[in-house]
Amino acid sequence: HTYAQKGGALAYIPLTVLAVPASILTLGGGYLFGLPVGFVADSIGATIGATAAFLLGRTIGRPYVLSKCKDYPKFQAVAIAIQRSGFKIVLLLRLVPLLPFNMLNYLLSVTPVGIVEYMLASWLGMMPITLALVYVGTTLKDLSDVTHGWSEISTTRWVLIISGFAMSILLIICVTRVAKSALDKALAENGEADLGAPQLPVAASPSDLHQPLVIRIDTSNEDHEK
Repeated sequence: HTYAQKGGALAYIPLTVLAVPASILTLGGGYLFGLPVGFVADSIGATIGATAAFLLGRTIGRPYVLSKCKDYPKFQAVAIAIQRSGFKIVLLLRLVPLLPFNMLNYLLSVTPVGIVEYMLASWLGMMPITLALVYVGTTLKDLSDVTHGWSEISTTRWVLIISGFAMSILLIICVTRVAKSALDKALAENGEADLGAPQLPVAASPSDLHQPLVIRIDTSNEDHEK
């Protein structure tokens, strides 16, 4: 099981780097290893995968990421907010699907957020959805065992499964709502503070990561083309 757990965690790296949804792996972790072990393996694996994509975007993938920034208008407000509250904004972004999860790993790589802040905030922020998906995977394993006649589920067990599933969904909804409210407030505050500045603060090239580089993003398509 130890080797299988390590393999499951490491499998997140290529999938996340290639921007492939890794939810199937998270479900698989719950199915194969159960709630405690599957949750730990998936949580670590997701964080490692997100960090690998972040480092790739901050180094050789940097030109590509910068070229994609204009496709995500909301990211400008995010980058400005991160400049002031890196850990908080990354944490909230992991809890709220404001931007596509896998693309978010790359977009955050060109902001001034530090690698340690990024890893810790990502790890904590991904915990709720990871826990919920692992629980679903564990439940699917129980149902599969019953279907194949390998085990039986008592009435009490059924009640626990259904109530646990309902509670996990409720938890995700509540956490997402609270996080969205906090994120909207933080982005609005930073947006007001930097009103009129059509620039996006991003991290510098790998040779000087501590110094911010400022690039300009065109927000009006036709006027600037003329």
